[in-house]
Amino acid sequence: MAQKCWKCCKPRVLTFDEFLSIPPCTTGKHSTTDIPPTIEKKQGEQDVSESSAPTVKPIAPEASRAPISAPQPTATPPPPPPESEDDDPSLEIPKGKICRRKACGQSYTGNREGEKCVYHPGAPIFHEGSKGYTCCKRRVLEFDEFMKIEGCKTKDRHLFVGSGEKSKAKTGGEEVLETVRHDFYQTPTSAIASFFLKKINKEKAVVEFSKTELNLDLVTTDALPKRYKTVVPLFGSIDTEASSFKIMGTKLEVNFVKADGSSWPVLRSDEPVREIIQMGKAGRAT
Repeated sequence: MAQKCWKCCKPRVLTFDEFLSIPPCTTGKHSTTDIPPTIEKKQGEQDVSESSAPTVKPIAPEASRAPISAPQPTATPPPPPPESEDDDPSLEIPKGKICRRKACGQSYTGNREGEKCVYHPGAPIFHEGSKGYTCCKRRVLEFDEFMKIEGCKTKDRHLFVGSGEKSKAKTGGEEVLETVRHDFYQTPTSAIASFFLKKINKEKAVVEFSKTELNLDLVTTDALPKRYKTVVPLFGSIDTEASSFKIMGTKLEVNFVKADGSSWPVLRSDEPVREIIQMGKAGRAT
């Protein structure tokens, strides 16, 4: 599955829903039209028409060229579970909750009379510059036009919370998350990991280090709180006293100080080991 991102910032995701939830990286005034950026000409820079002919670089001999390594295969993530077709009437729907169906975009106002959900049952598809959905034939070129493609199927009820069987806790009224996306990079002395979860409650968060594990219990400040509780088995042993963490607006960042300085091909010991070890760049995303 191809990674998705904005060219102006670093977050990389695998699914389209995660792509839509990437927070903006720049602030500015609202506008109803696209304003092209102002291009300033640097001192000494000349127009393309006035530039001299391009310099032809000599071709290096075959023997001096560096060998090109073959791309490494990546594991295909499992498909998401099928979505429930109707909301469980016993579950409370928070006001402002957005319909979960693709391209609908309607929010819950507290009144369900006269609802009409127009959506796409298929998956988004991006192919050779064209954009659309697998459930209908319309294709566009611009992403803004893609976001405006009207749904091709209609239901008389929106889908705000679904059945809640997998995510709704039996007590406490909170959404239990089985997993969150994470990535990591490393230096010779540390492994820096990010666990992506928005609005973590700093006062209630539990982050505990042991020699080969990380114990997490993270609760968000949402109206319907999300909870991610797990034990992360680490690939290598760490210095628990020197390791640290920071809670940010969109993630938990953990700095694992390596006990022996060895390289970590993966963050978790239960992940398949890759042949390529990355140093200083973003690693695996799940």
